[in-house]
Amino acid sequence: MVADEKIQQLKHENILYRWGLTVEELTYIVDANPSMRGLMLGYVAEYKLRKIHFEDSRISALIKDDDHDRKSKGDIRFNYRGKSFRVECKSLQTNLVKKTTTGYDATFQCDASDSRVVRFSDGSEVKTTCLLVGEFDIVAVNMFALEEEWRFAFALNSDLPRSRYRKYSELQQRELIASSIKISYELVASFEN
Repeated sequence: MVADEKIQQLKHENILYRWGLTVEELTYIVDANPSMRGLMLGYVAEYKLRKIHFEDSRISALIKDDDHDRKSKGDIRFNYRGKSFRVECKSLQTNLVKKTTTGYDATFQCDASDSRVVRFSDGSEVKTTCLLVGEFDIVAVNMFALEEEWRFAFALNSDLPRSRYRKYSELQQRELIASSIKISYELVASFEN
């Protein structure tokens, strides 16, 4: 009976044991399936973002909203100094990362996973994957693809570039965030003692 309880505990605690996989097999599966890798990397990035930047005694009410709630955008929500903030975590598009002489140039997708109807200040509506200005407060860009280290670049929603898609009206362009955003990362030379 003790052995059965131990097996049940392992199945509960260890996804590899539960699925009957080795580390090597899971690595092969993830590497062979770019869509799966991107999906997993996105969720791991959200977890790392919370652990590295938001598990702090000055932050309260730290939660992750339901991914299927189309009305509440943001991967992480928290309170700080009496105000509520929503953070959207995005990852670099690995196939668009370019090494430069001083660092990296890259691109990240800053859009919703599914299209939905959004309403604008003038009452017009459009079905889009673009995110609305103000739909979240801060974007945290996962920079793992650069050097395989967990780093994040942050920007305010209000500072993000707007959509230039010509099928949208000028007002709609001003109220929608660009779905593809360029980002640069400068390397700083390390100092030797």
